[in-house]
Amino acid sequence: MSHENKYDQTIFADYALEHFLRYAVIGTASDHCKEETPSTKGQWELAKLLVEEFETLGSIEVELSDHCYVIARLAASGGCEQADTIGFLAHLDTAADVSGENVKPLVKEVDGGRIVQSDGSTLLGADDKAGIAIIMTVAWYLGVHREIKHGPLEFIFSPDEETGRGLPCFPLEKIKSKACYTLDGGPLGELETECFNAWEANAAFKGRVIHLGQARGTLANAALMASAFAAMLPRADSPETSDGRYGYYCLTDIKGDLETAELTVLIRDFDRARGEDRLAGLNAFARAVEAQFPGGTVTVKSKVQYVNMKEKIDRQPQVRGRLLQAAANLNIAVIEKPIRGGTDGSRLTELGIPTPNIWTGGRNFHSREEWLSVNDMAAACALVMELIGLWV
Repeated sequence: MSHENKYDQTIFADYALEHFLRYAVIGTASDHCKEETPSTKGQWELAKLLVEEFETLGSIEVELSDHCYVIARLAASGGCEQADTIGFLAHLDTAADVSGENVKPLVKEVDGGRIVQSDGSTLLGADDKAGIAIIMTVAWYLGVHREIKHGPLEFIFSPDEETGRGLPCFPLEKIKSKACYTLDGGPLGELETECFNAWEANAAFKGRVIHLGQARGTLANAALMASAFAAMLPRADSPETSDGRYGYYCLTDIKGDLETAELTVLIRDFDRARGEDRLAGLNAFARAVEAQFPGGTVTVKSKVQYVNMKEKIDRQPQVRGRLLQAAANLNIAVIEKPIRGGTDGSRLTELGIPTPNIWTGGRNFHSREEWLSVNDMAAACALVMELIGLWV
């Protein structure tokens, strides 16, 4: 039975599109320069809207935490109370790489389906407002169709996924889900149970300043030290020169003057040992820069952002197995591949709740060319419904 005739895909598509268009115009870009969670006010605006929408459904208990987590719970239908609780998760924020303010979504008919794109002046926000729209569509559908059997469900929306700073405040003690699924992927059929290991490294450069007319043999220019360090990052190991299972270094920002400078480098690799080798490489670059600039010092500090979720998901094979079964039941061809990035599911898996990732239909994330397939959103709704049934 295909996903077109087991569920009314038109209903899913229309409802998901309506909600996505409502969410897309709310500016929710997160700010990596701010330590608080959430980092921006727009995320509060969207979170409060979602709370209002859940409250109109009537049958769902919902709360908004002090750190902008929306947690909604739908009790099991009669006779299914003993089923495991499962959750579905999407994030409130969008990336700040391209402006997400004053988004003007455009809906177009293409090859018998509909797509949504921005007007080209901003990103669209499909990452991850498409995931939010899918989850809200499923919640609404279950509210309308009370005859559908399901176990206890949790619908969770988190802040600051794009900066990696939301999950440290995650209210884990409030979550009952045995397994969770993020709606934060790309094209139809894309399912992901593996992601990068990720680190953020910050290098601080301390120079030695003197009048430039007396600089010979004395000056250590911190800005130049930072530039020299950046130039040592291997061009062959950068995001724009790698794909598949190859990792990379990525310089994200650099600033400074004669006396002090700093920069940030992201390290990504599917193999943890290789990633740690890259971290060791940064320390070697630091010592090389100090040798080139006598009197200057370089300090490198790093932290883990998230780890590859594959190992922990593999320990509970039913989590992935039911996901694949749901796709097979709907005759949806599965594309399994590692995420060249991470999701909140990466961190949630690390915290003990295995959390694979499901497609949303978005393409060209974090760019002005971002667009979204409405049909793919509807198919994701159908998959989630099928998955809910398999967990009963």
